[in-house]
Amino acid sequence: MTGDVPMAPRAAPDVDRRMLESLVCPITHGPLRFDAERGELVSRHAGLAFPIRDGIPIMLESEARRIED
Repeated sequence: MTGDVPMAPRAAPDVDRRMLESLVCPITHGPLRFDAERGELVSRHAGLAFPIRDGIPIMLESEARRIED
C-alpha cells in the first residue's frame, strides 16, 4: 500500500478518513500509513504501529507495536 487511506477499511470501519489524513506520527512528526488489515497507523521512520480502537487512533508510544522494515 502506498500512502493512500482506503475508503472502506475492513479492520476499522468507523475511522474518519479526513482525520487519518491529518494525523502525523507523535514521535517523528512524519507521515503515517493506514494499514487496513491490522487496523493500525504505521510510522516507518519511528518503526511503530499505532492501534485504532473503536475508530479512535491511540497515538501513545506506550501503546504502539514495534515493527521491522
